[in-house]
Amino acid sequence: MGSKNRFYVDIMAMHEEVTGSCNLVVIKFPNGNTIRFVVDCGLFQERKYSELNEIFHFNPENIDFCLVTHNHVDHIGRLPLMVKNGFSNKIYATNTTCKLLPLALQDNFNILHDISKRKHTKCLYQESNIDETVRLLEPCNYNETVQINENIRVTFFMNGHLVGASLILVQISYSGYEDINLLFTGDYNNKNIFFDVPNLPDWVLELPLTLVQESTYGNMETKDMKQVFKGNIKNCLSNKGTVVALVFSLGRSQEILYELRKMQLSGDLDPNIPIYFDGKLAIRYTNLYIKDGLDIKNNMRDFLPENLSFVNTETRQEVLESKTSKIILTTSGMGSYGPAQIYIPEYISRKNSLIHFTGYTAEGTLGNKLKNAEHDEIVQIGGLMTKKNGKVEYTTEYSSHAKADEIISFLKQFKNIRLLLLNHGEIETKVCFSKRILREIETKNVGLLGREYFYRVNPYGLVKIISTKFD
Repeated sequence: MGSKNRFYVDIMAMHEEVTGSCNLVVIKFPNGNTIRFVVDCGLFQERKYSELNEIFHFNPENIDFCLVTHNHVDHIGRLPLMVKNGFSNKIYATNTTCKLLPLALQDNFNILHDISKRKHTKCLYQESNIDETVRLLEPCNYNETVQINENIRVTFFMNGHLVGASLILVQISYSGYEDINLLFTGDYNNKNIFFDVPNLPDWVLELPLTLVQESTYGNMETKDMKQVFKGNIKNCLSNKGTVVALVFSLGRSQEILYELRKMQLSGDLDPNIPIYFDGKLAIRYTNLYIKDGLDIKNNMRDFLPENLSFVNTETRQEVLESKTSKIILTTSGMGSYGPAQIYIPEYISRKNSLIHFTGYTAEGTLGNKLKNAEHDEIVQIGGLMTKKNGKVEYTTEYSSHAKADEIISFLKQFKNIRLLLLNHGEIETKVCFSKRILREIETKNVGLLGREYFYRVNPYGLVKIISTKFD
């Protein structure tokens, strides 16, 4: 058995909880060669981890390739920093992700640059690093195996989390040894209203696997999801109020636009009520949905509601000054950046207004702060102090992450999970969900990925767990 340990993989996470996703994988071959790669390289959005944005616990110059699961900033936001620090090899992602990623990186840079100017600090990376990053992109088709080198092959499978999102299978081979098979789910969902999500092929389900599984909603059941958005919107509008719905640029924006269209068609929303959509990146993504199609079904390209106006910096003031009842969709989804910083201070003090978050709000974000503030409490938004008179609501019904029961159903498909590693979840959620997995899934070991340990895996499963020396 000792000789078998000469062929192994060390897996560790650079992130503890939900944002800043980055998994480092180090492969040791029997001939002494070492290959290193990362899966995602995202930006930390929790305030308590923000200082980690400047730190890599590995040398980017030594990374042989990068895999990207999907185009959200907490998974791709630090790619240009990795390039700035010496990474110069290929970045593999799906075709759609490669179309979207340059837009996301430019928008992220604009935000980071603005923050650095206000705080008189140095920006994480330069705009030129974005161009360098984009040149490294290697677009991949779904279900087609890519040969990275003679020992490593990678296959991307469709994932309902987001257009372009993928589950990534990495198969590592060496003559005389069984393969080491790693499956990274990224942020996972089993469905998407804009496209059909096929089942994984049988040959994947039958592989002996080390599976790296996200756990964002590992403590929530599908049946616990409350459908409140439509009711909250109708209540606010019935009182001649204004709704400010906070949406993520990619995925959530388009889904909420479609929800409003369905409300109009069902009679739940008067089509004469104006709907405004503000967010440069979100509008660009929406146009791609309509014109490019991306991965979406042809019959879903007509998803915009009636009486919709796209807002820019020239027309924004007219929206703010309008006294009529209306719906405003704006970015960012957590409220901390973008036009949301203009709309929220304007409407949070109005008694007949509704600030509605439509997804996850990380600790330290404006959305999280407003959700926890009491009515009539004084809140600080940027440099402004104002009273919370308007209602603040929150829903997870549009979450693009699978819930605990859905993840369990997903995991039950696999015939031979030799090790299951949980990541992308709050610490308490990962602990809770790991216990459920051990009760309901046929797997011997469940590990909690984080910055404290790395997991050594060979073709037969877990070899040992080793403490890291991260600060």
